[in-house]
Amino acid sequence: MKNKLALILGVLFILSACSIVKSLVNKRSINDYKKFSKRDIHANNKPFKFPKGNPLAVKIPLGLNIDGNEVTFEKYLSDNKTVAFLIIQNDTLAYEKYFGTHDSASIIPSFSISNTFISALIGCAIQDGIIKSVDDSVLTYIPELTKNGFKDVTIKHLLQMTSGLDFKESYKDPMGEAATFYYGRNIYKNEIHLTLEREPGKAFDFTSGSIQLLALVLQRALKNEKVAHYFERRIWFQIEPEFDASWSTDKVDGTEKAFCCMNARALDFAKFGRLFMQKGNWNGKQIIPEKWVNESLNPDLSGGGVKYFKYQWWLYDNSDNAFYAQGDLGQFIYVNPRKNLIIVRLGEDVGNVNWQQFFASYAATIQ
Repeated sequence: MKNKLALILGVLFILSACSIVKSLVNKRSINDYKKFSKRDIHANNKPFKFPKGNPLAVKIPLGLNIDGNEVTFEKYLSDNKTVAFLIIQNDTLAYEKYFGTHDSASIIPSFSISNTFISALIGCAIQDGIIKSVDDSVLTYIPELTKNGFKDVTIKHLLQMTSGLDFKESYKDPMGEAATFYYGRNIYKNEIHLTLEREPGKAFDFTSGSIQLLALVLQRALKNEKVAHYFERRIWFQIEPEFDASWSTDKVDGTEKAFCCMNARALDFAKFGRLFMQKGNWNGKQIIPEKWVNESLNPDLSGGGVKYFKYQWWLYDNSDNAFYAQGDLGQFIYVNPRKNLIIVRLGEDVGNVNWQQFFASYAATIQ
């Protein structure tokens, strides 16, 4: 009887560690960072703080009221699962609101906002001379993929989401790659088994696997320095965050979940938006090459590229040259250079709002 009980407990333990089971019994949450191992990212001991202006009496943009009913802006945000909402205009914190138990010190996972961090680091690595060009073959850094048909895949294909990668993005599919990468404990083993669904450079297809492969390219170029530590040194520390951050890993001292899981606070996410609004310059110091920022925010329709996406930023087709980073469950950094406007929206879920439209509608009200 004891042996049988031990066997049952052993099977349950193995199953509990299985990414398939985890994807079935868990729903992604902004508290997931507590479940994963992590690599710490340290803050600057002299943080930059946005000066606070007169608080804005913000209204819901015309046409976005729920069923035509008037509700307060705060209720609108709360009803739609928002946990943090910031509006920074003319470099001044004009609106700052947190909901539920959250406050300015609350940690929120970036989800796919982290893609823009990896993209920025590729630009830094090219400047630092450890990566030659976006036209480099992925096989230069990950020769293990030779047998998987990656002969013609370049870094640019991964940046542009045009690699042709065969990757099931749905987290609801327990057998899909997204769930395996998110819950699994050996990302590298899964990466080197990835294959192509189509010829690279033919079509846009957003896949988290493309970012994870970019991070492996970066890690190989860095050699001994971890991706999270390179991010800390080259970008995070430079933009003078108020708080330490972390990057979730697949296991202790493991691989960063590059496609999803940089964990930080709303005010510090806003600083990354400010960095790109200022063309990579932070208070007089060029952190990211201006050429890379410009390249990242101008669409390239060649090789399967699309007008609404470039190097992990989503682009608006309007005269404001606005752009945004987006993550699952409704995480956003919106940047509008012409209006000198940054909005950060973090949430437990998207709610019943098209936030991209919301940001654009709000920006249209600003002279």
